[in-house]
Amino acid sequence: MVDENTPDNAPETEEAAIVEAGPVSGWLTENGFDHDLLEPDHLGIELVKVSPDFLIPLSTALYAYGFNYLQCQGAYDLGPGKELVSFYHLVKVTDNCDKPEEVRLKVFVPRDNPHIPSVYWIWKAADWQERESYDMYGIIYDGHPDLKRILMPEDWVGWPLRKDYVSPDFYELQDAY
Repeated sequence: MVDENTPDNAPETEEAAIVEAGPVSGWLTENGFDHDLLEPDHLGIELVKVSPDFLIPLSTALYAYGFNYLQCQGAYDLGPGKELVSFYHLVKVTDNCDKPEEVRLKVFVPRDNPHIPSVYWIWKAADWQERESYDMYGIIYDGHPDLKRILMPEDWVGWPLRKDYVSPDFYELQDAY
């Protein structure tokens, strides 16, 4: 029940904060795969939080369940001192499918020890995408067959897309004149 005296910017109640399990999460739970739910994205795509230890078993199960296409793998930084995130957008590709089923996995790792197992052996499309995440954020994909820099020179120091990265020889624009 909505109280008409409650301001529009009032914090949500605990009831509203509960995320309902979608079909993929339900299937994972039925089959004993440990995961956490995140709120679906703006398109309603399920977001599943996975620990690095369970990424390979869960990914293998999802592949067997029909998620045969890794549409995108990427990474981002939650901020200086916070965790790094590696995400995997999976799609069930079948013949004559108008709206394929989609799910996104997210793996959160500490920035001081960012190790995640590589999904290359499940989806070959992860090859260059994991290399790019390694190159830009320093996430180490254990088991990747050729984990090396793909965009930056091999001797580059640091991870350029981390929010705490300071470029070598950086100077302020006003110092350039």
